Amino acid sequence: MGSKRNTVVFEDYFPAMVEKLGTEGFMKELTNGFQLLMDREKKVITFESLKRNSALLGLEGMSDDEIMSMLREGDLDGDGALDEMEFCTLMFRLSPALMNNSKQLLEEAIFSAH
Repeated sequence: MGSKRNTVVFEDYFPAMVEKLGTEGFMKELTNGFQLLMDREKKVITFESLKRNSALLGLEGMSDDEIMSMLREGDLDGDGALDEMEFCTLMFRLSPALMNNSKQLLEEAIFSAH
């Protein structure tokens, strides 16, 4: 008999959020998510802040190795933490539909800023 493994099923709600909120509203929600997870003093997402707040994402019970893996996945500058740009980049990378539409979203974000 084969053993059953616990798996996390990721449902990509980001495209629906972009459609509902628009590009600017979606980016504001990503910023809110970052602020919810970040260490208040360091202004970055650290191992400790992610572990402490993982339940807010519905990810309670994650092992330390899983949390470190999440940080490593998005840590582009190798400092062991995620700044806001790294967090947003990671969120886009985790959403196949957003990656497919990233050029359009970038253009909308640039033109809405002017």
